[in-house]
Amino acid sequence: MTSDREARRRAFLQSAGLGAARREPLAGDASTRRYERLYPATGPSLILMDQPPAVESQPCPPGASDAERAALGYNALARLAAGRVDAFVACAGYLRSRGLSAPEVIASAPGEGLAVLEDLGDDLYARLLETGGEEAPLYDGAIDVLARLHEAPPPAMLSADGSDWPLLSYDELALKTAGDLFIEWLPRLRPELSFGADAAAEWEAIWAPVRSRGAAGADVFCHRDFHAENLIWLPDRQGPARVGLLDFQDALRAHPAWDLSMLLHDARRDVSDECEQAALKRYLAARPAVDADAFIADFHALGALNVARILGIFSRLVARDGKPRYGAFMPRLWGYLDRCLSDHPPAGLAAWLARHVPVEIRFEGRT
Repeated sequence: MTSDREARRRAFLQSAGLGAARREPLAGDASTRRYERLYPATGPSLILMDQPPAVESQPCPPGASDAERAALGYNALARLAAGRVDAFVACAGYLRSRGLSAPEVIASAPGEGLAVLEDLGDDLYARLLETGGEEAPLYDGAIDVLARLHEAPPPAMLSADGSDWPLLSYDELALKTAGDLFIEWLPRLRPELSFGADAAAEWEAIWAPVRSRGAAGADVFCHRDFHAENLIWLPDRQGPARVGLLDFQDALRAHPAWDLSMLLHDARRDVSDECEQAALKRYLAARPAVDADAFIADFHALGALNVARILGIFSRLVARDGKPRYGAFMPRLWGYLDRCLSDHPPAGLAAWLARHVPVEIRFEGRT
């Protein structure tokens, strides 16, 4: 029996003139989306993106109060797009307007949670690097993308291909929601850990000034998931367009250091200190008006917050969602956190970790 969702997919593809296309499922990720590669009778392959509506809690409406966001749930607190197809379509249009390689939207039905996209191919950074691809040109290209994105402030409302989406800020509440995932979920993964009221109060005091700096500096378009699993190498294109962009629907206006942390503190692959230093040098050379010392300090502080956030997310994926493979990434993240702590660390963080999270727990399973 054909499911209702499959019937909707078929009807959408028929309306887009792709009803006869051969369909091939693609590997999923940690989200509620699914993808298929489409092979029409003529022309290049395409991608079907399927995000069923109402699977996730609601995104944050513009102007919502902190209390309203709390009532709506996690996506509103964190200012995540809840997988909304209209967010993807609007962000893709903005990125293409900046001369960057987001997929062209061939057809979309945001209300149905469906879209057909240009197929940028299979040359993900992660796969190229796993098979011996040269690291330097790939990371140079990624930095050039960020430099292009950060040249000018983005608009408050993104509009493209019939979809509008507000570009909200990564504000203090969203940053707090991010950092607090660590103390909420790590003890559920490791019950021997316990963060009582005093530990939670200290955690809050550590991050409050970091969040303030992050919110005050939120002035660029932030992809938000900018790492090797979401970047595709397109060597036949020129300049920053050589980097194909995926999974950007959760974009916000954020501090420019955030996407650099996502790229250089990559949970799924080791990014060397040498690569990190070369990338930061290239970025600052492309933006000579930026105060380099202040930026590096923000990069390490916000990078530490970002790594703590991802540790919390991976703890949740393992403990709540039964996805143990994410636990294997956590020792690498602790290593990145140590790197952040070695230069401009958030005051008190190293001492807090020493008291509350033993080193042997952090690096258990590292080979």
